[in-house]
Amino acid sequence: MTNLPTNLICFSHLRWDFVYQRPQHLLTRFSKDYNVYFVEEPVFDSDGDAFISFSKREENLWVGVPHLPDGLSKDDVNELLEDLLHKFLKKEDLSKFIFWYYTPMALAFTETFHPRLIVYDCMDELSQFKFAPPELKILERKLLELADVVFTGGVSLYEAKKDQHDNIHAFPSSIEREHFLKARRKNAEPIDQKSIPNPKLGFYGVIDERFDIELIDKIAEKKPEWQIILLGPVVKIDPETLPKRTNIHY
Repeated sequence: MTNLPTNLICFSHLRWDFVYQRPQHLLTRFSKDYNVYFVEEPVFDSDGDAFISFSKREENLWVGVPHLPDGLSKDDVNELLEDLLHKFLKKEDLSKFIFWYYTPMALAFTETFHPRLIVYDCMDELSQFKFAPPELKILERKLLELADVVFTGGVSLYEAKKDQHDNIHAFPSSIEREHFLKARRKNAEPIDQKSIPNPKLGFYGVIDERFDIELIDKIAEKKPEWQIILLGPVVKIDPETLPKRTNIHY
């Protein structure tokens, strides 16, 4: 498509400051060519009127957090979010905007808008996560109908959804090579790993219900000389269920 819009609004279920991963990798790059607005899910801490707070993170990249009163129904939440978005875009020409979705749940308050381009970057099968809202599958079907292009975060996701859209592409997630190459230039070990003997095996990422706890436990049991270092936040699972061995380090 020629003459692409110059503005991009991303609707994400992940917070910008949580873990630096696929959304941050891509949107930081996009901000070199577009004005990027990363809209997070709401927080319920407003004592008065609902509002969106924006903080600038890169030259052309802003993170927006909707602040809403507590105790609202789902319908009230979506109505307020839609109103806040209308106010934000009140004087804007939507033909100059791309809507980029990481969560189909955002469609509940954005369906009435008509941007120039709609992108669904399906980085995970969110319906399989713990505590997934029951309406998520319905909204995803709607989003697949509206989207101009769909990307998937892996080949298996592509295979599962390739028949649901005629412009869908496997776009597997990876690592930021430039960032991890810095480790090759470091001569000193991190202080918290200095006393751990070699060989070390590392994992970097979110530790949640997708994490193979039993596999890690078995590896640690079968190979006591291997030191397993796990870096990342523990979410949606009880930390007490994680394996505890002398050669597993969190």
